[in-house]
Amino acid sequence: MGLFSFTQELAIDLGTANTIIVSDGKIVVDAPSVIALDKRTDKVLAVGETARQMHGKTHENIRTVRPLQDGVIADFYAAEQMIRGLIKMIHFRNRWFSPPLRVVVCIPSGSTEVEIRAVRDSAEHAGARDVYMIYEPMAAAIGIGVDVEAPEGNMIVDIGGGTTEIAVISLGGIVSNKSIRIAGDDLTADIMEYMRRQHNMKVGESTAERIKINVGAVLTSLDNPPEDYVVHGPNQMTALPMEVPISYQEIAHCLDKSISKMEAAILSALEQTPPELYADIVRNGIYLAGGGAMIRGLEKRLTDKINIPFRVAEDPLHAVAKGTGISLKNIDKFKFLIK
Repeated sequence: MGLFSFTQELAIDLGTANTIIVSDGKIVVDAPSVIALDKRTDKVLAVGETARQMHGKTHENIRTVRPLQDGVIADFYAAEQMIRGLIKMIHFRNRWFSPPLRVVVCIPSGSTEVEIRAVRDSAEHAGARDVYMIYEPMAAAIGIGVDVEAPEGNMIVDIGGGTTEIAVISLGGIVSNKSIRIAGDDLTADIMEYMRRQHNMKVGESTAERIKINVGAVLTSLDNPPEDYVVHGPNQMTALPMEVPISYQEIAHCLDKSISKMEAAILSALEQTPPELYADIVRNGIYLAGGGAMIRGLEKRLTDKINIPFRVAEDPLHAVAKGTGISLKNIDKFKFLIK
């Protein structure tokens, strides 16, 4: 192989909350999907974790942007700069020149042609020569270890930051799917609203996210419940500091509405499933992936509600990225990739 025939292959899980990049089967970048820009010049000031720490704490000359909303690109320029910045974090083996990039990016299964085009253009402008796409539930299934090309039905529920992807997969294709815009960000917004309404306290996105991680639950009785999480913030009326302990039962009540919408979407996807595949799903169970799958009690609540066993993937947060990485290695074999 000559020096200049070297192509760098990257698998990108471009998420609303986090972007993960896989190279040579290893996760090389795992960073929040946030970018900080200078308002006057649009110069990139920070990308990823550094930009996330600035989120909600900036002065008038800096804006922090989450370029993806509801799983799709909302700010084209910011998305392109963010992808470029995250790729720069990777230490390529040869530093004398930038290698041509071959990229596989995963996209929500409900993406329109315009949204797919936006992702492709962003990747190309960030330096990718060949861009392939894979639908998120398909990538999640491959990452979990499901044989997606087998003649049997498997159902994947991928709860990301902006969308919840529900898909039935058989023979290397998506038989029925549902993509709803109720996901991790909505649960965070529910917590912010609950704190404002119930405790008269203003909390930002980062604090609500921490509450979700520490005491997030969907059942009011858990086998090993987490300890109450103490939240500090200003009283809405007086602006005086407050300290409020939050229990997981409170969060379970506050998230109930959004989780019910997810349950309805799963039932709707099951309704559209052909009977032979439905029988396979009942036998195999339903797989949960994505960051939202880690919320306490979700597996049990869905199993009790739908009467089909639900299983959380071994590494739910990275299942989609791993599957995207595997599809990149077998690019010629997987015919469901979109060129």
